[in-house]
Amino acid sequence: MNPLAHFDPDDPYPESDGLPMAENTDQYDWLVKIKDNLELLFADRPEVFVAGNLLWYPRPDRHAVHPMGPDVMVVFGRPKGRRGSYKQWEEDGIPPQVVFEIRSPSNSRDEMAEKLAYYDRYGVEEYYVYDPADNSLGIWRRQGGDLAPVSYLGGWTSPRLGVRFVTSGPVLELFGPDGRPFRSFVETGRLAEREQARAEQEAARADQEAARATAVAAEAQQAQARAERLAQRLRELGLDPDAPG
Repeated sequence: MNPLAHFDPDDPYPESDGLPMAENTDQYDWLVKIKDNLELLFADRPEVFVAGNLLWYPRPDRHAVHPMGPDVMVVFGRPKGRRGSYKQWEEDGIPPQVVFEIRSPSNSRDEMAEKLAYYDRYGVEEYYVYDPADNSLGIWRRQGGDLAPVSYLGGWTSPRLGVRFVTSGPVLELFGPDGRPFRSFVETGRLAEREQARAEQEAARADQEAARATAVAAEAQQAQARAERLAQRLRELGLDPDAPG
């Protein structure tokens, strides 16, 4: 299926296929979650480009080779920056090495087979397909020149990304090389709110402790002042409080 079949043939490299970014909230949430966490993971590596739903043109003749828009793709060896599409011949010929697809209910077997064949043909090294509907993960890795399915039991670590995939729970879990879980911005926001509330509580307790310490110090100063006044009064009466008994 050519995703640009209905486009003007005079427009050689459209930046959109006219299709929605995602068909449902699950697909969209996973797409954004994976893309955003990968961008954070490689934020300090300027030569790693991460994109979501970006059309990839592997060759200049798009009438012979139609583009594909992976849900998420990672390209090592290319600089970060804005792109309307990924034209491989303008990117030192480097294809995306890692591709993610989040399967939606409308994705037919034939469509998914076409995606696999496309990524196999044009050089993807690791290909991941996650179906949120049944919590299934498909993994393919280039072996012997072709993308081949990977067998895994409960987990898998991407050789390229260093990301660990855990499939033993009710939903897919991903962890960065530092062990931190991938979180959505909503989850991150909730954690930040909890951390802020905890910090505010700690600050309030510290303020209370400081106030109590100040009060104790003030009471001690007042007691000392009273003792000094009493001693002065005794001396005025001819009674030396410091004289030996």
